Amino acid sequence: MTATFRTAASIGTGQMGPGTASVLALGGAATTIVSRSLDSARKGLETARAGLAELAAHGIVDSERAAAAGERLSASDDFDTVVAAADLVVESAPENMAFKQALFARMDQVAKPDCILASNTSGLSITGIQSHCGRPERVITTHFWNPPHIMPLVEIVKGERTSGEVALQLRDFLRACGKAPVIVKQDRPGQLGNRLQSALIREAMYIVQEGIADVEDVDLAVKNGFGLRLPVYGVFEHADIVGFDTVTAVADYVSRDLCNHVGALPILLDRKERKQPFCDWTVKTMDQVKARRNAFLLDFLARYR
Repeated sequence: MTATFRTAASIGTGQMGPGTASVLALGGAATTIVSRSLDSARKGLETARAGLAELAAHGIVDSERAAAAGERLSASDDFDTVVAAADLVVESAPENMAFKQALFARMDQVAKPDCILASNTSGLSITGIQSHCGRPERVITTHFWNPPHIMPLVEIVKGERTSGEVALQLRDFLRACGKAPVIVKQDRPGQLGNRLQSALIREAMYIVQEGIADVEDVDLAVKNGFGLRLPVYGVFEHADIVGFDTVTAVADYVSRDLCNHVGALPILLDRKERKQPFCDWTVKTMDQVKARRNAFLLDFLARYR
């Protein structure tokens, strides 16, 4: 497999940086994990290699490919030197517009002219970020979903001045990395996946707020109903298979009763104020739920990808 990018940098060692680095290495790029301290960067390196081992253990990538990707990974605290040598930089810094604008302005100054600068932001405008760069056409969003080494989706979001060629180059590379990239052609709030997810979350909270169903039953309906088939049965596939007459009829009467509230719903604001979670976390832990999520995802990907 030939990599589109020979060298890459993954900026940040929080939830996303190490996993993103492992993905880039799987695509064939010699990838450096960059953090403010060398100790933190080395811990990120350990996390990235552990993620590769996890993929190999579940048969999602073969052990030889995972081992080779692990050898392509390195760690550094020398930000400018790493960015200057990279063909591709993906940052996973805190979600703060002013911080990212300053970070990208700095990268724009030290990076090679043909380097692509990508943000892993899940909500900030890439148009706003690229506005502080001298080469905005090479600035783009690559939003990896968490956990990034497992979740297939990467949203490639074009800013107002992003080159279409850059978007296509990243799409091809991410496919070589084993991901399922989509190109989002307009820089809009929520990108693509979070727009869809936000609509579901709003309606789910509205159902509980209105007393239509309880929290536990809403989650059960999602997990055991339409949510169970979504990995292999898309929204538009469903519309075509069911037929336009049925889809239109349902839309005509159901849409009239759906939530159209702008902003956070009262039920969410109330829970936030009282610091009361929706779920009963005395009968399960968040770590148990995340472990169950990851096990399901790994099993699904091993079987069907």
